[in-house]
Amino acid sequence: MNVGTSDRGGVRILTLENPPVNALSFALCAQLLPLVEAASADERIKGVVFTGASGIFSGGADVNDFSTEPTPETKTIRDVIDAIERSEKIFAAAIDTNALGGAFELALACDYRIGTPRARLSFPEIQLGLLPGAGGTQRLPRLVDVQEALQIMLKATRLTAEEALAKGILDRVGDDAVETAIAVIGDGRKRRLSERKAILPKGVVPQALPFIVSQAHKMVPPEGKGGYAAHKLVDAVEAAVTLSFKHGLAREFRLFDELVRSKPSMALRHVFFAERALSKIPGLAGAHATNVAQAAVIGGGTMGTGIAICFADAGIAVTVVEPVDEQVERAKQTIFGMYAHQVQRGRLTQEEAWTRGRSVRFTDDYGELKECDLVVEAVFESMDVKKDVFAKLDAVVKPGGLLASNTSTLDIDEIATATKRPAQVLGMHFFAPANIMKLLEIVRGKATSTDALATAFAVGKKMRKVAVLSGNAFGFIGNRMLFDYAREAVFLAEEGVPPYRVDAAMKAFGFPMGPFAMFDLSGVDVSWHIARARPDVMTGRTKIVDRLYEMKRLGQKTGAGYYRYDKSKGGGREPIRDASVEALFAQEAERAGVAQRSNVSDDEIVQRCVYALINQGAALLEQGIALRPGDEDIVYVYGYGFPPHDGGPMWYADEVGVKSVYDAILHFRETLGAHWQPARLLEEIARSGGTFAAYEAKEPAHA
Repeated sequence: MNVGTSDRGGVRILTLENPPVNALSFALCAQLLPLVEAASADERIKGVVFTGASGIFSGGADVNDFSTEPTPETKTIRDVIDAIERSEKIFAAAIDTNALGGAFELALACDYRIGTPRARLSFPEIQLGLLPGAGGTQRLPRLVDVQEALQIMLKATRLTAEEALAKGILDRVGDDAVETAIAVIGDGRKRRLSERKAILPKGVVPQALPFIVSQAHKMVPPEGKGGYAAHKLVDAVEAAVTLSFKHGLAREFRLFDELVRSKPSMALRHVFFAERALSKIPGLAGAHATNVAQAAVIGGGTMGTGIAICFADAGIAVTVVEPVDEQVERAKQTIFGMYAHQVQRGRLTQEEAWTRGRSVRFTDDYGELKECDLVVEAVFESMDVKKDVFAKLDAVVKPGGLLASNTSTLDIDEIATATKRPAQVLGMHFFAPANIMKLLEIVRGKATSTDALATAFAVGKKMRKVAVLSGNAFGFIGNRMLFDYAREAVFLAEEGVPPYRVDAAMKAFGFPMGPFAMFDLSGVDVSWHIARARPDVMTGRTKIVDRLYEMKRLGQKTGAGYYRYDKSKGGGREPIRDASVEALFAQEAERAGVAQRSNVSDDEIVQRCVYALINQGAALLEQGIALRPGDEDIVYVYGYGFPPHDGGPMWYADEVGVKSVYDAILHFRETLGAHWQPARLLEEIARSGGTFAAYEAKEPAHA
């Protein structure tokens, strides 16, 4: 870590050097501040250019510093910017690639901002439950109007050099930003944004500001539902208009300091760090990842087509094996329709879309896969069918080629017995729709080699997936935890709580949909098949799933499941309460002798569903199926819609107190039945007064 210095023609160049992203850490700022002050005091220097080493301006603040309590001696980017404000010199930012967060604020504090065509500017703080805290909320509305500034910050918009130039955020764009910045300083003068007034949108008078602010507050989620930082951001931008620059800055600093200590921000920062820890897998450091140049997908259904798109988007040629002509045509229409849509939205050029679409080819001949580096099977969820596919693949795919299953529940080790290469067999569980959902569970069998795992993780990274390692357990991490969540939802309905009430409570908690709407989306037949395979993990006390299956109420695809669906309304996707299903639950409960309850609160609904997730998560940790609590949180935030401002189920357990969760489970065991058995690890942490955040895996996730 260092700040390089050099002089050229009366201009001092300060080069940020803090690999890998030149983060503006407290330590770097402690070096940078005296250099800014020295340049300001040097009569030979007319101006200062900030640039970054290794072709990167700066990725912004070091997120680790947000959890550090500053001391009077601590120097931050605020101190550096304050020194710029006091200086009589001219300052310019020479931006190549990223200027994010605090780095964008540093650039805004300068008199001039010069970018290369690769420059990208963004305020991503909202994604960590924060707002720009070094003057960004005060300076940006003095460069673009307050409404546009607010949208840039609320949406964490990543501005290209071209967009930033058009908005006046960048002054110039050239191939050599440093040389251009030096020239601008030679001809330029001081022009600090702090000396300007905030810009109101065209045609808006000052008297209308309260209305604009009120509308902005209405457009973001409630504070308790993930919108805490967004509301504070609106308040900070309002201050840019209503207060002097000095007082607006003080207001921003106070709001930032409130947010950095808030539970939502701490949870979101946990997710940030948990995602970056995913690749830290014991024993994988020396593994060799095979370059995957050719891939294949077995099955051209919805999931197989989505996986093929993932390969195409990653620049990997892919062959889809699908014997049914009608299915091939549907898959082709899906692929080219999706790419056409991306062209219309401006996300791809016509040439890029054509290249990606043409990189997916179809065949019905397994023999064409002999040179594939990786094959992903995505056929019907049946062990016999999958083993037959793997036996065929083993016979034709070249030695060294990896064979992966997209199974969501089945035993990877048993699948591997159909081959003579168990070390090269693993699970790659995509989440539907595969080309949209970011989560990818990579499942290690007992014989899976570290090289195979390294290759799968490398492919996941190319696909821009969030890849999580799982051991080989029925349902792996996500679905195995989900089965307990689903069990409690069904048990509640059996006890007389209507499905719509269960769903409403879980949506109010923060899930995008409730469990019964989720069952209907995935298909009641899916639940039925899983219950046949493993009644020990997926069953209620009644025959409700059997009854719905017999009645062909399979969910959205048949227009009826736990809810009704009207195709004339919302495309047939909006669940409509169905009293006949509630009556069916009551009939089945009476047959099974399940007592009806009239006093179930929303709090109990949430606790039973969420605490079931937590308890099973603890069990998977003690079994070594999951490596870290944070891995389980990532699975649930990215794969199942757990509210990120609550950090995932295991972080949430720490928030409410592991002891409180444990005591509630003991109460449920006493009042609801022996299936509420606390996991040993949950009990250990509760009795010790510890947290899941402090838990360390004793060994890697295994089969």
